[in-house]
Amino acid sequence: MQHDKILIVDFGSQYTQLIARRIRELNIYSEIHPFNKVPSNLDDYKAIILSGSPMSVRSEAAFHIDLNEIRGKKPLLGVCYGAQYLAHFHGGEVGASSTREYGRANLSFIQEDPFLEGIEVGSQVWMSHSDTIKRLPENSVLLASTHDVQNAAYKMEGEMTYAIQFHPEVYHSTDGKKLLENFLINIAHVTADWTPDSFVEETVEKLQNQLGEDRVVLGLSGGVDSSVAAMLLHKAIGKNLYCIFVNNGLLRKNEFTQVLQQYEGMGLNVKGVDASARFMEALAGESDPELKRKAIGRVFIEVFDDEAHEVKDVTWLAQGTIYPDVIESVSATGGPSATIKSHHNVGGLPDFMKLKIVEPLKALFKDEVRRVGKSLGMAAELLGRHPFPGPGLAIRILGDITPEKVSILQEVDAVFINNLKKWDLYDKVWQAGAILLPVNSVGVMGDERTYEKCVALRAVESTDGMTADWVNLPYEFLQATSNEIINKVKGVNRVVYDISSKPPATIEWE
Repeated sequence: MQHDKILIVDFGSQYTQLIARRIRELNIYSEIHPFNKVPSNLDDYKAIILSGSPMSVRSEAAFHIDLNEIRGKKPLLGVCYGAQYLAHFHGGEVGASSTREYGRANLSFIQEDPFLEGIEVGSQVWMSHSDTIKRLPENSVLLASTHDVQNAAYKMEGEMTYAIQFHPEVYHSTDGKKLLENFLINIAHVTADWTPDSFVEETVEKLQNQLGEDRVVLGLSGGVDSSVAAMLLHKAIGKNLYCIFVNNGLLRKNEFTQVLQQYEGMGLNVKGVDASARFMEALAGESDPELKRKAIGRVFIEVFDDEAHEVKDVTWLAQGTIYPDVIESVSATGGPSATIKSHHNVGGLPDFMKLKIVEPLKALFKDEVRRVGKSLGMAAELLGRHPFPGPGLAIRILGDITPEKVSILQEVDAVFINNLKKWDLYDKVWQAGAILLPVNSVGVMGDERTYEKCVALRAVESTDGMTADWVNLPYEFLQATSNEIINKVKGVNRVVYDISSKPPATIEWE
């Protein structure tokens, strides 16, 4: 089945991926391509969206795109930089704003138009720019204003070209999803039929055509991504999928045994490999976060290579890579966004493995993966599991890794996660974990002075991992959990709670 597709042109905005998320919430498939690598054939795309950017259209270094095959020929929406670009290079004027236009604003004027149908004066929008549109481009009509921004939205007469100075993709724009729906469905006449069920059906067919009778090995982690990837592959190729669950010694308490039992109950062909000693040896004395990640990735691949040789005639390695992994590792689809950190399951394999890669989930965000898993009939308990980093507890232990530190953190993490479940808070949190800090602090226990470890608890809410807010857990819960950790976990005498959001912080500390 051929679905209508939306092309998002990425000019490097931190919000570009959120545009894709918002559109997919409408059951419409969207793709992001950098401004300098726009597909030459646009026939497959029903509409085009120009993203925001950290650049100024007035700068000599401004990012440019040839709109000759787009404007007037395809429905076009310019967002922030995109709106300024359309104005600046088509007879309007863009200049530096006299006031900083950042944060919440409210629409104070709305012109009746299908683009703004169902959106009323007072609707909150999110501004994030230092330039402003001082004069609209030629042949355009003003559609909306705020108190500080006169030209907040406009359209070109005689064509389906619209532009907005605010960001509809962020959740602070209360009617942002409705505005995108108006543009895509009511104006561009896009068919909204990209659903989890259709994704499963089409992906299974694609995998069958791609893999044929080939054998595939897959590394299971116990998390949602690799589990859903496994079930998609299992549905496509059955017995030709060989799953390997590696114990790197950095999993949660008792996780290796529990997860193995769960996978076997799902009908998957799974082999458990305890390689914890091998990982610990590779991490000995290493404290740099990136080097720890790379050491874990290297050993992970080595273990896989060893195990893959045990499977006769294997030709593919499957991975549970999802879209945020790709974005954070290689700047948005090759665009101008910054690299944040490396991911152990992104970036290919060394030549010696001689395996091809298959990544059935690499176009999906985390919440989309869960919906696909539900469509596959997977257990809610498994799909509801919090994300857990590939390098495991190694990046939640700041500094070097030792078996003693791992043991301490496993115990702390177990208390925290179990209490979240007891207090009916687990499903209200997107991700939670504990961090072992590289400091000791003075304490008093039993009238004696102690000098022991400090741990930080972290709980965030998010939809896709691209942005996240800390969760306001009840004081009573934090008090009870802190007391239990200090009383039960030998070596810890202080517990703190992390109340930073992403951005500027990341979800993990390393």
